[in-house]
Amino acid sequence: MDRRSFITKAGFAGVGVAASSMLAAPAIAQENQTWRMVTTWPKNFPGLGVGAQRLADRITAASGGRLTIQLYSAGELVPPLQSLDAVIDGSAEMSHGAAYYWQNKSQALNFFTGVPFGMTSRELTGWVRYLGGQEIWDEIYDQYGVQGFLSGDTGTQAGGWFRNELTGVADVQGLRFRTPGLGGQVWERLGASVTNMAAGEIFQALQSGTLDAAEFVGPYNDLALGFYQIAKNYYFPSFIEPGLATELVVDKAKYTALPADLQAIIRDCCQAEYDAVAADFAANDPRALQTLVNDHGVQIRQFPEEIMEAGAQAATEILTGLRDSGDELTKKTAESFISALNIVRQKTQGTDSLFIQAREKYFQI
Repeated sequence: MDRRSFITKAGFAGVGVAASSMLAAPAIAQENQTWRMVTTWPKNFPGLGVGAQRLADRITAASGGRLTIQLYSAGELVPPLQSLDAVIDGSAEMSHGAAYYWQNKSQALNFFTGVPFGMTSRELTGWVRYLGGQEIWDEIYDQYGVQGFLSGDTGTQAGGWFRNELTGVADVQGLRFRTPGLGGQVWERLGASVTNMAAGEIFQALQSGTLDAAEFVGPYNDLALGFYQIAKNYYFPSFIEPGLATELVVDKAKYTALPADLQAIIRDCCQAEYDAVAADFAANDPRALQTLVNDHGVQIRQFPEEIMEAGAQAATEILTGLRDSGDELTKKTAESFISALNIVRQKTQGTDSLFIQAREKYFQI
């Protein structure tokens, strides 16, 4: 090879290397980002607050620090029930809460947290992941420029704390009760005066007499919140929240601007955390309930048949009204939910519940 040929080939090789470097530059030069996650939960709150922090840590670790999530507990950056608005207005990139807290924006959002006499948590994930629920949820949140993901699961909740024992619907009349979402609408139809407030505000409202009764989640959370100090009648199960899901909401423009692998990390970490929170509650709700009963004298009660029946009738009327709603997205969501419920309940009622009955009756170890 002569000198001129060598220089020519070397020159083209150099250009090739430079071009390759330029093409690779965006990936190499990409700067690490820090996103803010605001939550509706108190700091280190069992199950939910801890789950939010664990989700933030998962995303940070899985991304190798390319996307660091900085968590702000309820009230640290914005008031807890303004968390979604913080993402919409750009004050934060992420919100961790429950979709039914935002029913003032769309009644359809209730369906992605918990529906009275509706889906269990396992059934809800079946609808969201495989029966069209996520696509409808995306349509709702597209109006606000955000993206929602399931991020946690409490399972079937407790029905609530009451100062006095309930004997029937008459005892509900005028009862000042903290409970959110469509469940709150059910209790209103039964005669209660319903309000919603964040977890950290409930104890003081009970203590001052502003509330007569309250429900939040279940033993694991309720023990930490100290409700047993004021009310001793603890009712089970919650017929208004049979499988509550929490959500992670993300600024959609910023989310879609991320590389595909970081988008997948957020999505998959949410799914992993959904399952982790479910396991946390499954392990710790029973132990917390034992503490409430054995150490604090709490009385475990079941709702009277009259209240359960009236609640089911109210829930039917509410869902029928939403299905016939003049708001097209709410109507679409209700129809999809009801259609999916009639599919997924077949396994729950025809297989799961029969096994639970048999285990309870025949198997002691």
